[in-house]
Amino acid sequence: MVTIGAKPVVGVLALQGDFREHLAVLAELGAKGVPVRRPSELDEVDGLIIPGGESTVMDKLSRAFGLADPLKQRIADGLPVYGTCAGLILLADTVLDAIDGQQTVGGLDVAVRRNAFGNQLDSFETDLEVDGFDGPPVHAAFIRAPVVERMGEGVTPLASLEDGRVVAVRQGNLLGTSFHPEITGELRFHRAFLDTVAAA
Repeated sequence: MVTIGAKPVVGVLALQGDFREHLAVLAELGAKGVPVRRPSELDEVDGLIIPGGESTVMDKLSRAFGLADPLKQRIADGLPVYGTCAGLILLADTVLDAIDGQQTVGGLDVAVRRNAFGNQLDSFETDLEVDGFDGPPVHAAFIRAPVVERMGEGVTPLASLEDGRVVAVRQGNLLGTSFHPEITGELRFHRAFLDTVAAA
């Protein structure tokens, strides 16, 4: 879909997880955000955010709702997509510790490890320097978060923890973060993604 003379429409996959928080950030930035649950709704967006939540549940629901295959095709056709936490897992081509039968929509040439920091009790917050961002460090919340363990040649790491583990990446129109900027008041990732959507 090409939006001419109007602001781009950004969908948020609204099957499970914290999609409402992403819709709120988009509204705060003056963008038109819409929930996406059906293939027909996916057809109407210029970009898509895949939120945090349970990656295995989102995988199953995306297939049950008939969204997985159309989304794979839209990604292959260049749809800008931003995945946070579980969304990063769904975008990854490889999940190193996937459960039996778990699938992804793929497109992002990375291998990720789910729940790399342990369970909910091991959630934490930290400040990150992000390549290309002006201003203070990004305050990042990690909640049962994945990490990127391998990257293809076309993938650019944007942020790493002090131990070197990569937690934010970009590849063309695809953006992924292990953490949740939508719950810490951090707007720069969404702004950067909206720039990608507008340029596409």
